[in-house]
Amino acid sequence: MTENSEKIDRLNDLTTFISTKTGVKGLVDAEITEVPSMFHVPSSILSNNRPSDISGLNLTVPIIDLGDRNTSSRNLVVSKIKDAAENWGFFQVINHGVPLTVLEEIKESVRRFHEQDPEVKNQYLPTDNNKKFVYNNDFDLYHSSPMNWRDSFTCYIAPDPPNPEEIPVACRSAVIEYTKHVMEFGAVLFQLLSEALGLDSETLKRIDCLKGLFMLCHYYPPCPQPDLTLGISKHTDNSFLTLLLQDQIGGLQVLHEDYWVDVPPIPGALVVNIGDFMQLITNDKFLSVEHRVRPNKDRPRISVACFFSSSLSPNSTVYGPIKDLLSDENPAKYKDITIPEYTAGFLASIFDEKSYLTNYMI
Repeated sequence: MTENSEKIDRLNDLTTFISTKTGVKGLVDAEITEVPSMFHVPSSILSNNRPSDISGLNLTVPIIDLGDRNTSSRNLVVSKIKDAAENWGFFQVINHGVPLTVLEEIKESVRRFHEQDPEVKNQYLPTDNNKKFVYNNDFDLYHSSPMNWRDSFTCYIAPDPPNPEEIPVACRSAVIEYTKHVMEFGAVLFQLLSEALGLDSETLKRIDCLKGLFMLCHYYPPCPQPDLTLGISKHTDNSFLTLLLQDQIGGLQVLHEDYWVDVPPIPGALVVNIGDFMQLITNDKFLSVEHRVRPNKDRPRISVACFFSSSLSPNSTVYGPIKDLLSDENPAKYKDITIPEYTAGFLASIFDEKSYLTNYMI
């Protein structure tokens, strides 16, 4: 096939995809047996790049039990978080205090929304910039080439929460209840991370790391050829911190020491990852690392990601490396930013080969 004919095929696929307005789930519902070319990812990118002998490597994402955080074992918990944030940028937490019933209901509500008729979901397509709840089945048309194998919705929670009626009935009560717990647990995490930096426990809260929150809820339909595409291409997060709830299907991978490492689902656990803003304000002490999602052939995967970030909302606060972490031996490595400025550039280059954060290095 010539390069020109490949472009024509891709254009035809895109035109058909846009016109149906049914997203990736619509392709699966139409019982396709081959992944359209616009989703194809080069095999070199899909490779896990794992060595045959991993005996000398620690390729297990840290798991931290937070049940002891209010006891004499708190220092041990803080030490484990410090190690994970510095060396992995990713860790899983158990005994975090968010009720299992709340976790199960938000996952089920995300499934409920995405498995509704297209006509219902399409009421929430991004027709204007003021919507607090937005359904996206073609985000990657404008932000990624090739496209990713997923449909998503976004809900902006803080600092300006939506009216309940702005959230679809299918997930309204679950979104409100879950994000309430996320904000409460987020305050705990920022305390522990502050202490892990050797700072006062309220430091990160005082500089408004908790000020903004939005959630991004993905539905990854079963893929007939999962070895040809990605659920989400590799990227870092434009947040201070991201809290991820995943179901039991699996597919999330984190890049660690140049290898793609699986983040295995643990019942009741939450995945925590450091975002770009946290790497910047900690002056590279905590790492925002690349991650991606592999699709699967058997059944849909659900994930609920909550980002501590005010995103594009008006926010004039200027962020730079925290002064108490700097010294003559450790000078500032980054320029100052505002969250909206950074986010706009990040979204324009979200799936580029290099981290957007590098643009702000001094």
